[in-house]
Amino acid sequence: MSLRVETLKGEALRAALDDVARLRITVFRAWPYLYDGSLDYEREYLQVYKDSDKTVLVGAFDGDRLVGAATGTPMTDHAEDFASAFDGSGYDLADIFYCAESVLLPDYRGQGAGHRFFDLREQHARSLGARYTAFCSVQRPADHPMRPSDYAPLDPFWRKRGYAPLEGVIAHFNWKDVGEAEETKKPLQFWLRDLTVE
Repeated sequence: MSLRVETLKGEALRAALDDVARLRITVFRAWPYLYDGSLDYEREYLQVYKDSDKTVLVGAFDGDRLVGAATGTPMTDHAEDFASAFDGSGYDLADIFYCAESVLLPDYRGQGAGHRFFDLREQHARSLGARYTAFCSVQRPADHPMRPSDYAPLDPFWRKRGYAPLEGVIAHFNWKDVGEAEETKKPLQFWLRDLTVE
């Protein structure tokens, strides 16, 4: 299977957002997210990518089919969600570009799309003058009953790309896990890369 990975902006970005929403629901249903999502919520969440001209969507395509996507936007677009996590950290949200989700269907993994997702978002962040790129990872207990026995954390991949966890910079979000009746609060650890250091 051959993948085409490209940056989408403007109308092409907006036209792809429903497909991104469906990918998020599918991919995030697996560990460690265990996210039981809905299309209505996803459309609301992704609205920022329609509203801001500084966002980016990197799409992975098999022919014309979107099989993976990675989004990014200035952290200030998410200030309400993340400002408190950065309180006392010494970082200014205006200096940070937020690399939100990277989602890729399992059959297409291992072909380099993950690196391209980061390469193209970091390139976009630099074009906007961002000093840092950041993302957050879901924190789950090691003994969680739904953790697959063959699960391999992505920490080594992220570290090779120059990211490191920001101690104490934790965001919290509510969502409904697969099999749960109600939403519960989940911790997400921020990881940061200094784009001025190669």
